[in-house]
Amino acid sequence: MPDTPVASGSVFMVVAPSGAGKSTLVNALLAQEPTIKLSISYTTRPPRTSEQHGREYYFTSVDDFLTRRAAGEFLESAEVHGNYYGTSRLVIAEQIKAGTDVLLEIDWQGAQQMKKQFPQAVGIFILPPSIDALEERLKKRGQDEPQVITRRLLAAGGEIAHASEFEYVIINQEFATALSELTAIVKATRCRFAQQAARNSFLFAQLGIHTSLS
Repeated sequence: MPDTPVASGSVFMVVAPSGAGKSTLVNALLAQEPTIKLSISYTTRPPRTSEQHGREYYFTSVDDFLTRRAAGEFLESAEVHGNYYGTSRLVIAEQIKAGTDVLLEIDWQGAQQMKKQFPQAVGIFILPPSIDALEERLKKRGQDEPQVITRRLLAAGGEIAHASEFEYVIINQEFATALSELTAIVKATRCRFAQQAARNSFLFAQLGIHTSLS
């Protein structure tokens, strides 16, 4: 029976405490690398003023979310700051099978669940240069009430404690440097043997390279 080629797309998981600059870095990366598809998660939190349904998230009710989760629709799901988040299983599988690189902005709990389904997924943790800098960024962005900021800062310590579970850690002190490091991780991942073999199977066969990928 012939070997079945592995999916040629890669899964990138970017995790960070609120205010560490994760979304800004991801948006800049996507602008540079338009072939990467941002995974759109379901969430029960209300949309912010600048957000649109189907662009940043699929906004839904708690009842609908729990029904979908019970049906096994989510690849990973978690409750963060009192709200639920989840990633569609079928969408991710179809995208990487088609050779599309997919990036997920998720929390550490979701990353753990993703690793069980996609062991080759690349985990990237974004750290702030300090807790003081994190607090300043949360206040400056003006999206949350003071009590919410306090709750996010209290949660940050527990989230940061999971940084050791990730393959890569980026300290977002200087934006250009952090973006350069994030881009380098993406480019290096695309050069992994499994991805190159899946994307260039004809060339590998011509060169007599035995992939043994299944």
